[in-house]
Amino acid sequence: MRLLGSALVELSGSSLDPSAETVKSMHKAKFDFFSMALAAILTCSPAPSSGQTKPEPSKPQSATPPNPSTTGTDNNTVGAAVDPNKYLIGPEDILFVKVWRETDFTMPVAVRPDGKITMPLIGEVQAAGQTPMQLTKALSELLTKYINNPDVTVFVTDVRSKKYYILGEVNRAGAFPLVTPTTILEALGNAGGFREFANTKKIKILRGDKVFNFNYNDVTRAKHLEQNIFLENGDKIIVR
Repeated sequence: MRLLGSALVELSGSSLDPSAETVKSMHKAKFDFFSMALAAILTCSPAPSSGQTKPEPSKPQSATPPNPSTTGTDNNTVGAAVDPNKYLIGPEDILFVKVWRETDFTMPVAVRPDGKITMPLIGEVQAAGQTPMQLTKALSELLTKYINNPDVTVFVTDVRSKKYYILGEVNRAGAFPLVTPTTILEALGNAGGFREFANTKKIKILRGDKVFNFNYNDVTRAKHLEQNIFLENGDKIIVR
């Protein structure tokens, strides 16, 4: 800044004689002034940015281990609508065995056609014919050889061993899981209604070598309610 002041004094004190030498000196003084001003500006200005922002350090991922109860199994599907004290597990049922804080023993298992499941270390365990609570107790006793006070829970996630069938003039025919006690009227409600020419007065239920008659019109009018029996595994409802 002292240099700028000196240049200004020199410029202001110069002669106003319009001779060629004077004009030349004035031009030189102006040139020197602007050169020093530009140098001062460049000296005082901050260093230019490189144009790249410094990347933020990546955040370390959580070291929390995955919850074994949610790994590979949706919590919303664990526990079908069965009574764990009454439902009898059967072949092809899908179970979920949960052992608290023991990921090696927490897993989905399928009941084989011979009625057994396979667990690590324990081996084969009879599951068919037992309720979920009975199987829970059996697994707890077997796991005490490897775990202190095992906390075991058995869920039925998919009922495949017990079914009933609806055939004929309904909107949604096919096989339906028999999860909870179901009457004929409730089962027909699952079939999405009757087709136009369905004979709702002469519906038949086949159970082995037995045949039961069901009059939908009467039952829905609170007549002959004894016809509205509970279905059993393998029953076939025929709507003609």
